[in-house]
Amino acid sequence: MGQQEKVAMSLAGAVSEGISASLAPVDAELARRYPGDPGTRQPVHTVYVPGDVFAADTIRSWGEAALAALDEHAPDAASLAAVLGLSDELAGPVHDRVRAKLEREPVEDLRVDFEDGYGGRDEDADAARAARLISQAYENRTAAPYMGIRMKCMEAAVRDRGIRTLDIFLTGLMEAGGLPDGLVLTLPKVTYTEQVTAMVRLVEEFEKARGLDAGRIGFEIQIETSQSILAADGTATVARMIDAAEGRATGLHYGTFDYSACLGVSAAYQASDHPAADHAKAVMQVAAAGTGVRVCDGSTNVLPVGTTEKVHDAWRLHYGLTRRALARAYYQGWDMHPGHLPTRYAAVFAFYREGFEKAAARLAAYAGHAGGDVMDEPATAKALSSYLLRGIDCGALDTAEVARLTGLTRADLDGFASPRRGDLTTTAQ
Repeated sequence: MGQQEKVAMSLAGAVSEGISASLAPVDAELARRYPGDPGTRQPVHTVYVPGDVFAADTIRSWGEAALAALDEHAPDAASLAAVLGLSDELAGPVHDRVRAKLEREPVEDLRVDFEDGYGGRDEDADAARAARLISQAYENRTAAPYMGIRMKCMEAAVRDRGIRTLDIFLTGLMEAGGLPDGLVLTLPKVTYTEQVTAMVRLVEEFEKARGLDAGRIGFEIQIETSQSILAADGTATVARMIDAAEGRATGLHYGTFDYSACLGVSAAYQASDHPAADHAKAVMQVAAAGTGVRVCDGSTNVLPVGTTEKVHDAWRLHYGLTRRALARAYYQGWDMHPGHLPTRYAAVFAFYREGFEKAAARLAAYAGHAGGDVMDEPATAKALSSYLLRGIDCGALDTAEVARLTGLTRADLDGFASPRRGDLTTTAQ
């Protein structure tokens, strides 16, 4: 090897050292505030079930009801394609995978609801029962990957009741064997950052009381009021809420109807694609970017029930809203009825399968330093691998077919997506 050529420089090494020293606090702050994606599986939806209705067979019954709806209103690939406008190429794989998903894992994330959806009279008993049933479900492997409760909010009128329900629920889980890895808690109707701080103090005290590791319990923040987007001083409240959570915030969930009503949107126009909804979710998305906090879209209140014509109309609406959300990088949404599950999964599976081959080819070219008609950067490689991983996690894609087209292993995909991505739970075989 030849001797390395010397290059001329004008600045002393002390200059670089001094700049690095001056930016050390900024480096630390960037690492703290923007750690990147947590590397865990994000469910494609959250199902809400009232606390007085939740039962041991809820997940199975939702899957059976969804399959019955599919069999009645779109029994084969051609009929589902005709309703949703699927291409001939996608129709068969999507229909087959939707059926398989409803049989194997109909619900990815379930929230037992003790807020707006709760109509019971004995909340203590229902909270204790929810803890017992969820513990049993994880023990006998019938649980959804993620399960938990939505408590009442931190407003004065219901604060004590919400705290009591959360205590009963978490204590019940601990008495039954401990907190499951898939535990998720939702704090609704957050308006002021101080309410987030109060939630942090609450779970901190529970951790101390039960000898848990500090930071073990996280929670989602539900965005349902105008004040949670824009504060009186003009600042983006939701960004301050993430900071106030002190690393415990796991998600920002958009509440379609409460938020719309808060802005005075007429009931007939309250929907997740209203301009007011788009603005709120865009602010949420920017505030959460890089923090590791996921953004979740809201729901539709148009239920797929009644005649086949009415079901098809509701399915087309739900499918369109879900596809719209996915294109805008809202990878999770709410489902309020078993009849929403067929179109939730049809939309998600079509989204990943129709772009799968191009994404795989681009990532393979990037990984192999090969040429192509698109010049990709590391950030794009991250997006491509994240896209493929999300498709694998929900069951839209199989690990083997991704490996065949990319030449990459699951570990390779994790490495491109994020250095923090760990051993994700997958549903594909």
